[in-house]
Amino acid sequence: MIEVQRLRKTFNKGKVVAVDEVSFSARDGQITGLLGPNGAGKTTTLRMLYTLLSPDSGQMRIDGIDPAAEPLKVKQALGVVPDSRGLYDRLSARENIRYYGRLQGLAKADIAERIERLADVLDMHEFIDRKTNGFSQGQRVKVAIARALIHEPRTVLLDEPTNGLDVMTTRALRGFLQQLKAEGRCVVLSTHIMQEVAALCDRIVIIAKGRVMAEGTADELLRRSGRDNLEDAFVQLIGSDEGLLA
Repeated sequence: MIEVQRLRKTFNKGKVVAVDEVSFSARDGQITGLLGPNGAGKTTTLRMLYTLLSPDSGQMRIDGIDPAAEPLKVKQALGVVPDSRGLYDRLSARENIRYYGRLQGLAKADIAERIERLADVLDMHEFIDRKTNGFSQGQRVKVAIARALIHEPRTVLLDEPTNGLDVMTTRALRGFLQQLKAEGRCVVLSTHIMQEVAALCDRIVIIAKGRVMAEGTADELLRRSGRDNLEDAFVQLIGSDEGLLA
């Protein structure tokens, strides 16, 4: 479970406010969507959760752990698929995943068994032993997901994972995220794609200009906005149609 209270992050000596008093919760056994236009503060929020950035103020708890006080413990508890993917291009897919397993302190036999299982689930056997240089977007995302899950974390953060994916790969990824939810994991999905939120998310946190504009289930947001579809509700709740891309 993730709990965020009054999280704030500024840049350029406080002149640029990227995240402004953001508060929300994400529960186990649910997919929580961070929905907002590009530049809304979604990625900055996730980077603070996985300790890449330090907040100016506010509190975070991930499975009861304070990332600011125990960053290494949080890294062990989390599985993260960042926006940059961050693969080592000179290593094969298997080597990329194995490396992260070793960083997590897993035994070699456990790493090997989990890689085979993830390769089955994510349909990676065709390219698992190829160097990742030259991989398609879909292949890179699959490797990043397998790497994030090698240590079987209970909480998973994904930053716009379907960017650049074709329709079939996107459908397969959505099915995989539903599987993570069914296993009781806490899944947080950052996206600006409305169809993705409608298809996957149990709860939605709408962020714009660094602030939480609304939070709830799709039905709750529709009732609050007085609209009959999620796209119109989104525009109503953020007070603008700027940045609405899908």
